[in-house]
Amino acid sequence: MSEPGAQTADKESRSPAAQLLLGLRWGRLEEPLGFIKVLQWLFAIFAFGSCGSFSAETGATVKCNADPKEMTAITVQFGYPFRLYKVPFDMPVCDQDSTDKRTLHLMGDFSAPAEFFVTLGVFSFLYTMAALAVYLRFHSLYKENKRLPFVDFCVTVSFTFFWLVAFSAWGKGLSDVKGATRPSSLIAAMSVCQLKTAICNAGATPSMGLANISVLFGFVNFILWAGNCWFVFKETPWHAQTTNKESSAEQGAVDKQ
Repeated sequence: MSEPGAQTADKESRSPAAQLLLGLRWGRLEEPLGFIKVLQWLFAIFAFGSCGSFSAETGATVKCNADPKEMTAITVQFGYPFRLYKVPFDMPVCDQDSTDKRTLHLMGDFSAPAEFFVTLGVFSFLYTMAALAVYLRFHSLYKENKRLPFVDFCVTVSFTFFWLVAFSAWGKGLSDVKGATRPSSLIAAMSVCQLKTAICNAGATPSMGLANISVLFGFVNFILWAGNCWFVFKETPWHAQTTNKESSAEQGAVDKQ
């Protein structure tokens, strides 16, 4: 058998991080409140990661009718934060006496909904990570302190509303990004394609799969936060008061019988 002094020395030799990990109640993750917070943490990463890392390219080909009838392939790369008006590309002039190119830009600025979506994802990630730490390590404090469940409930309701706004706004913004980056929109923006001096054809079509998935992740985050409102509400004093009132009403009805 190990001596009490040896056990005490072993505890003191552990690092603070090791002591913190040993104090975590992993069984709390099997409860709805803990399990949903893990899902919120994961899908927040998926949401801001898929939107913030998105990039694609669009393009067109321009074939000048004048000699030497050169064909120019135009490729335009764009991505987060979708300030398309800052994305340049070169348009051939198609003039026999000049080989210069004119610099144009894509049209539109869709950075507001995209940046709001990513920022909300980052804050959701940070908050759920902090909430999980409190819930797993200091669950007794979460139960005893009436303010913590109340704050958690208010924050959860706020994030639910913000996710509804964020994924809706980003869904609309993404639809506008698709319209502004189509090869047909690129061709329409080039004056040389509107004249008979060149033949323009559509080039690479942007692959928007990752951006579409980011909107889906935003919707999933909204569902998770909305569903978690009930489980967080059950931890607040409001739910306890409601339960007590219902119990008193039932007891009174039984006594009258």
